[in-house]
Amino acid sequence: MDYFERHEGGERAILVHLDIRQIQDPDDLSEFELLADSAGADRLALVTGSRSRPDAKYFVGSGKAEEIAELVREHEADIVLFNHSLSPSQERNIEALVKCRVLDRTGLILDIFAQRARTYEGKLQVELAQLNHLSTRLVRGWTHLERQKGGIGLRGPGETQLETDRRLLQTRVNQLKSKLEKVRQTRAQGRARRQKSDVPTISLVGYTNAGKSTLFNRLVDENIYAADKLFATLDPTLRRLDWQGVGRVVLVDTVGFVRHLPHELVESFHATLEETLEADLLLHVIDSSSEDMHEQIQAVKEVLAEIDNDVPVLNVYNKIDLTDEPAHIGYASEGQPNRVYVSSRQNLGMEELTLAVQQLLTGKLTTFDLTLPYDAGQFKNTLYELGVIEEESYDDTGRECLTIRLPSDRLRQLLGQANLKPIDVLPLAQATLLMPVLEEFEKVDDVEEPTMTEAEEKAFDEFDALHSETADSEK
Repeated sequence: MDYFERHEGGERAILVHLDIRQIQDPDDLSEFELLADSAGADRLALVTGSRSRPDAKYFVGSGKAEEIAELVREHEADIVLFNHSLSPSQERNIEALVKCRVLDRTGLILDIFAQRARTYEGKLQVELAQLNHLSTRLVRGWTHLERQKGGIGLRGPGETQLETDRRLLQTRVNQLKSKLEKVRQTRAQGRARRQKSDVPTISLVGYTNAGKSTLFNRLVDENIYAADKLFATLDPTLRRLDWQGVGRVVLVDTVGFVRHLPHELVESFHATLEETLEADLLLHVIDSSSEDMHEQIQAVKEVLAEIDNDVPVLNVYNKIDLTDEPAHIGYASEGQPNRVYVSSRQNLGMEELTLAVQQLLTGKLTTFDLTLPYDAGQFKNTLYELGVIEEESYDDTGRECLTIRLPSDRLRQLLGQANLKPIDVLPLAQATLLMPVLEEFEKVDDVEEPTMTEAEEKAFDEFDALHSETADSEK
């Protein structure tokens, strides 16, 4: 018989990891084990080795494949997990040999995502990614129906069955894309409302298990799910936050990234990843205690480049309680903060993070002393919503006096929206900062009169004589 029966999936797993010398950035073994644990696998054995290039049939070579099959029989394993991307034919060949399910790195990540999805949007995105991955592997469970066999009584519906499955799969993919497009439109409307209300958005991005959700909880004083496992957060979480000195912002906790994140996941989760594209600032949360910190940073940059992200980024080096790094802000050559060192779990460096975000979101802050007219209540409410009021008092006439701190360009914009002139609410020295600069025009003395040609002089004399005759006749 030239086909095999598909075995039911289980959690008793054999792990396979090879060092391929052609691959410049090999997958990290410890991360692979953590992926398996996050999927709920019971790790029975680990098969390692090295090759100059993957084997075309089994990826690992025939000898290593037989070793894996023997381990499966010995431990009665339910599944074999590969820390590599397998082609459909390689996956099918290994399954036929070991007589149990085989899952590559992409399939493993998709399985974890399927377990983590809780919202309607998350489930749609995971299902779409799974179907895109399955579309190239649909044939492997139907190898006995691949082609019709000749002879009376041997002609079967093989091609018809495969074509039917492919058509049904494509129909479902189209349905999911249509539903996700509606989700994308809904998110776009929400972002448009936030932009119209002048509420900046800050998105947390970073490698999975870098501490994004813990930092999110620290900032918003909530308790969303955070755990020491990969992809603990899948569905994006948005919260409004009144950040002192910055004002009201929307903070977004997004899905974590890994090296070699499957392309179908990036495509399927585009509606979620758009939250990073439309943000005003990205906080790239980095696990500073990880030995693979630089590789993880590069992996996040690659995913952001794949979705064409050009939003300003502040690197947040988290977990400094596990290192000797003190909490502080690092600055780029132009004087703008580009990194800050914190521990979200131990509440270290939160003031430094706040200051860095203030400087990046609001630019250069300036202190102004406002004396408001009696009918400027709406303008005062706007300042309160922005959280820029530092002191408040009243003068002898009962008018409100406010000390605020924000960029001069922002104050000029707010005054214009409230139909207030800087000179009416600010001291002269401060009002001058907001007034437009008038250019001085150079005075040119002793300008030489232009000389006329003989023809021009004759025409001018004729015009002058005609004008004199007209004036005499009117008299």
